[in-house]
Amino acid sequence: MDTLSPLDTAFLDAEDADRHVSMAIASVAVVEGPVPGHAEFVDAVAPRLHAVRRTQQRLHRLPFDLGRPVWIDTGAFDADYHIRRTALPAPGDDLALCALVGRVMGQRMDRDRPLWELWVIEGLAGNRWAMLLKLHHSFADGVSAAQLYNALFDAHAGPPAAPDRTVEQPRGLAELVRAVSDLPMNPLGGLRMLVPVLRAPGALARRAGEVLDGLGRMAEVLAPVAPSTLSGPIGQPRRYAVARASLADMRRVGVAFGVTVNDVALTAISMAFRELLQYRGEQPGAHTMRALVPVSVRAGDRLDNQVSVMLPMLPVELGDPVMALREVHQRMVALKNGNEAAAGQAATDLAGLEPSALISLFVRLAARLPQRNIVTVTTNVPGSPRELAVVGRRILEIFPYVPIAVRLRTGVAVLSYCDRISFGITADFDSSPDIWLFAGAVERAVAELTEAARGSAVRA
Repeated sequence: MDTLSPLDTAFLDAEDADRHVSMAIASVAVVEGPVPGHAEFVDAVAPRLHAVRRTQQRLHRLPFDLGRPVWIDTGAFDADYHIRRTALPAPGDDLALCALVGRVMGQRMDRDRPLWELWVIEGLAGNRWAMLLKLHHSFADGVSAAQLYNALFDAHAGPPAAPDRTVEQPRGLAELVRAVSDLPMNPLGGLRMLVPVLRAPGALARRAGEVLDGLGRMAEVLAPVAPSTLSGPIGQPRRYAVARASLADMRRVGVAFGVTVNDVALTAISMAFRELLQYRGEQPGAHTMRALVPVSVRAGDRLDNQVSVMLPMLPVELGDPVMALREVHQRMVALKNGNEAAAGQAATDLAGLEPSALISLFVRLAARLPQRNIVTVTTNVPGSPRELAVVGRRILEIFPYVPIAVRLRTGVAVLSYCDRISFGITADFDSSPDIWLFAGAVERAVAELTEAARGSAVRA
């Protein structure tokens, strides 16, 4: 049995705390050519999925949360349940596709089964169809999900490995013994924790200093933001919209102004939030828009969550996109130098040393509190640099989906694929009927920055 990490478990607890929340992530692929028949699609995709052990595992929580949840092997791969098919109404455009994605992603997954679904979506205009891979966030983070996607649909990949058919069932008392042995008061556990201290005390001291510095800075910035319609209670239904940009254009902007592609993406998102607030008759201010930005700390190929966070204030008060870009870059550099990501990772690691029942209770209580510190989540995931395919058909575009919770009414995921960048925008249905205005504003901001970069090159 695989034990969930504290961060994996936190996504379950956050979902448990609010009946309106579904903590699932997704990728939406637009595929060229006629839609394959169901049997043809299953025959092509099922062997690769079957080779991923997590697709045959379900969650099991220990009694009284005496230990973190575990993944239990079911020994079954139920393609008939997990691989699904639906169709879009005419005219099969972006609006129809995104409306369907919002409906699918607003629904919670059945925890008595493996936490994944793969939808084939017929009826997309222009001789195209779509494919939606939905995973619970406890299953994977954005980076590992993208890696899984690449492995499933890389036409150049070799045949899938043989599936592991080992079956383990919950073992009652044996699980409780194991859970108790993992608690920090266990003598052997304490000795294991001391090993790195004895081996490298100097490095540990430096690390501790960085973490304390980062925690102090995070505490400083977590003051409440100015109230706006971007925060508040959320319902169960979701809206979803997409924006597109050229990866080459965004790289040119980065080179022209000495910033990263992530800085360019965050700036486009900042300008879009500014336009959205103005459209709603609200004044964007310097203390309006704090974002939670996940940072990958991935050190292996496990299908779990290996992320920390940074908490920049997005410069929605600035109307000039170039000024906003420079401000975003400066703020991100300051946060990186301030060890925020190291502090976030350390906090997650320390959670693994506390009794699981207390950590789960804390997360559930915190998720119910009306937090006023963070307004949105923005995540940037590197996708495949080369073209993927499924059932011999080219994947033309891939859009990401990020869930929202704890009063965050809007979230934005950014994904690169070949020479393109896509922005997947998730929003609460009732409070965000203007989500497509936001998507258009993202594209306009990238275009303005691209034009400014060309002007900068001409002047140089």
